[in-house]
Amino acid sequence: MRAIKVVDYDPSWPRLFAEISTEVSALLGDRLLSIDHIGSTSVPGLPAKPKIDLDAVMISDAFLPAAIEMVRAADFVFHGDTGEQRWAFTRDHEGHGFKLYLCGPDNRSHRERILFRDYLRDHPERARAYADLKRRLAAEAGRDWDFYTGGKTEFVSETVRLAALGI
Repeated sequence: MRAIKVVDYDPSWPRLFAEISTEVSALLGDRLLSIDHIGSTSVPGLPAKPKIDLDAVMISDAFLPAAIEMVRAADFVFHGDTGEQRWAFTRDHEGHGFKLYLCGPDNRSHRERILFRDYLRDHPERARAYADLKRRLAAEAGRDWDFYTGGKTEFVSETVRLAALGI
């Protein structure tokens, strides 16, 4: 496994999201309800791994099997169900990459990711605390992705709770 790399915010991330979003929209067409920029690259000023995360939300769960096959046939690597009824795909480019998740309209994990993103956008002090946590975990984790991801779980859960409460 490669070392975990958290980099300073890159102002090109919104443009990269817009480019991949346009491509995914054309691929999935009218079966698509929304495409949302999620993850740390979606929060202005927040350091992140240089990978653009996006959720493609289908208008119905019934369209997911066809959508999965359409994306698999495109230039994406399929990673299967994340265990949350979200199907993961990646595509890597020099210096950055994309992680695309397909899900249905009522997906709880998608809703929580939007709550988390929006809370960090609206609460810069919480975003700074998350940035500090991510940098510390990346330095301590080396190549241990489970350590890195697991170390963020409590912070993310608490932030989603605060967002849901409107605090």
